Amino acid sequence: MSIWSRITDALSALRQGEGLSAVFQRLNTPPERSVAFTIAVIALGAKMAKADGVVTRDEVTAFREVFHIAPADEAKAARVFNLARQDSAGYEAYAQRVAGMFGDDRNVLEDLLDGLFHIAVADGVYHPNEDRFLEHTAELFGVGERCFKAIRTRHVPDARPDPYDVLGVTPEMEIDEMRKRWRLLVRETHPDRMIARGVPEEAVKLATKRLTAINNAWDEILTERAAA
Repeated sequence: MSIWSRITDALSALRQGEGLSAVFQRLNTPPERSVAFTIAVIALGAKMAKADGVVTRDEVTAFREVFHIAPADEAKAARVFNLARQDSAGYEAYAQRVAGMFGDDRNVLEDLLDGLFHIAVADGVYHPNEDRFLEHTAELFGVGERCFKAIRTRHVPDARPDPYDVLGVTPEMEIDEMRKRWRLLVRETHPDRMIARGVPEEAVKLATKRLTAINNAWDEILTERAAA
């Protein structure tokens, strides 16, 4: 059964009058966590799309890039998106539900933010309202300021990424401490690790961009230290 069929099953409860945010309560164990992850990215992405006042073709395409959506499944994905846009619940309620479900694994919440940033910058513009949306969502997730800054640095266009921000380290740290942080990030970005913590196979493409940014940042720091 594809993840989109499983999502359709999860949403069947809506016929009994439940709100979309309530669906997360029943999706707290594998493989349901991967279903919840997918719904969370699409639902929060739909709420975020309202933050800058417009849903562009690029943002819709970004969903297809995060999740490999086959033509036959596009209607199911669109249903989740539209339900979230029409739901009277604010994005805070969604974020709090998600935080409650994945709070035992902050890496999953960081994966979620990665997906939301990918969607936010898909049209080449990072709107101030999107920044406020994502910053507040990160706070509701319990993601620290340094980690949020690291994720934002990897995605925001027209800005040279600071390698220290990308790795979530500071220039004052010893190089061995930075190396440990780099190795940890590489390990946690491995697709197998991401799938194990609930990221659906359809979304592990997120790991490619993240791993490239992490390794580029580490190489830049090494080059800088060698020159010094």
